[in-house]
Amino acid sequence: MMKKKPRWYFSLLRIPLIVISGMMLYLTIEYVTAGSVWAVVLALAVIVVGSGQLIKESIISMFKGHFALDYIAILAIAVGVATQQYVVALVIVLMLSTGQALEEYGMTRAKESLTALVDRIPSEVVMWSEGKAHSKRPISDVKVGQKILVRKGEVVPLDGILVSEEATTDESSITGEPYVIDKVTGDVLRSGTINVGDVLVLNVTTPDSDSTYRKIITMVQKAQTEKAPLIRLADRFSAVFTLVTCVIAGAAYIATGDIQRVLAVLVVATPCPLILATPIALFGGINAAARGRILTKRISSIEVLARVTDVVFDKTGTITLGHPFVSNVVVLNPQFTQTQVHSIAEAIERNSLHPLAKAIVAAAKQKRAPRLIAQRVKEQIGSGISATIAGVEYTLAKSSGYHRSNSVILHAKDEPVARIEFEDNLKDDSGSIITELHNEGLSLHIFTGDREENAAKLIRRLGRVGSSIHVRAHCSPADKKNGVARLKKQGRVVAMVGDGINDAPALATADVGLVFSNEEQTASSEAADIIFLGGDLSDVSRIIRIAQQTIRIALQSIGVGIGLSVAAMIAAALGYIPPMAGAILQEGIDVMVILNALRASAMR
Repeated sequence: MMKKKPRWYFSLLRIPLIVISGMMLYLTIEYVTAGSVWAVVLALAVIVVGSGQLIKESIISMFKGHFALDYIAILAIAVGVATQQYVVALVIVLMLSTGQALEEYGMTRAKESLTALVDRIPSEVVMWSEGKAHSKRPISDVKVGQKILVRKGEVVPLDGILVSEEATTDESSITGEPYVIDKVTGDVLRSGTINVGDVLVLNVTTPDSDSTYRKIITMVQKAQTEKAPLIRLADRFSAVFTLVTCVIAGAAYIATGDIQRVLAVLVVATPCPLILATPIALFGGINAAARGRILTKRISSIEVLARVTDVVFDKTGTITLGHPFVSNVVVLNPQFTQTQVHSIAEAIERNSLHPLAKAIVAAAKQKRAPRLIAQRVKEQIGSGISATIAGVEYTLAKSSGYHRSNSVILHAKDEPVARIEFEDNLKDDSGSIITELHNEGLSLHIFTGDREENAAKLIRRLGRVGSSIHVRAHCSPADKKNGVARLKKQGRVVAMVGDGINDAPALATADVGLVFSNEEQTASSEAADIIFLGGDLSDVSRIIRIAQQTIRIALQSIGVGIGLSVAAMIAAALGYIPPMAGAILQEGIDVMVILNALRASAMR
């Protein structure tokens, strides 16, 4: 029988409840016995239990050579015990333990959306063999080549190949596109999508640790554990704050010789609102982005994005739809018809994630071309995609040169069969978003591999703001990378926005890389810092706005926390705030700062 987990609120308040109970018992014994040694022993025991974790962490930090503001808290407790102000010391311990509980609550709230990513995937899957379902098995134990069963309405837990004759999946959680996709035997199913059709059987092709959805989760978890530059900035504030505290406390003692005033100053200065507020605000920003299907791989990218000066866009898939349509099919071999070309191309590209593949599949569906089965499909970056259909090997590859990126050639045994030409449409919101970013004072650039005339046409369609955009055409991946590097050498803070594998070098070079991606395993997603699971250009302005607001809230929390604490310390040094009142006041400051930091989680 499994042991039940304690309720979350008891776990959260465990130490504060122990301290409160111990404090009440201490006061009762002290009142009844008037100075019993047992009351002192009990008070000291509660102080040790309540502050044990703080003391342990501070000692570890000291040995590692790291500065910790919690030294003030320890000093305040020590002064309280030394002056036999046990009630004050107990209040400080209660204040610290409840502050830690509030921090844990705030961090949990800030990570709610990210935790939901993990909760979507089941921990166990139903195995399938010999034509029937078997017992459940932990998802981590499922091996490549084994078959699993996915019922209607369930999340596909692992990547695999469809064994059933047909299936229907909702891929919006992965691709951001609100469409259901029809699948047939042999098609690829990706983890994280939802089975909206009948029960299906899946042949697993990737272990859980490398699956599509697990890699998204890994990105999020990595962001949660990374320490951002702003948190290090808060650490530096903490050092100054500690020095100010010691100066005020020392001055109060030298001027009055009253240890009670020193204790009051130390009490007011603990615990640190900086330590509590800054990470809560940053994780809140990540949480707000995650709700809009924007994944932040590195928490530091939030801080960098808040001070970006230049935004570089790829054209196709970012400013344009990235889902071009087939505008023309030119048959080069008279032995083939347009319908045959559509059928062959659709079979090859059916499971590809390339933007042109979707256009080919959509065109074949529109022409009602017969569906064929492709075998031994191989996709190689820069070489196109090949497959065998009815014993004949076919290849689809781009026309040579970056200036011919709007067409592909279908070959049969190295002989050209047809040229498939494409056009792309501007996203509906591109003009307004580009204008919005320009009005925010950002310098905008477009680096595209397309021809100059196509780039010029795009600029004209963007309207009046297009004339202020710096455009570079005929860009190879190296050209984009070098262009970003040149901007950085000029002292600019550069954000690169792309969607394709050819953008990966530039994304990695930029101060912060943002990518529109339907498949997180592509090189572009690995190189980027922020991933948009949707396709709206408005996501770019949204994440920049979230980053700026997050840093504004974090710095506001730092300023308010320091300002109020310093003012309270001065009042305590002048004798206006006794130790007990100071402890209660500082707790109120901490709560206010934490609540302010939590506003980052509510951003849209």
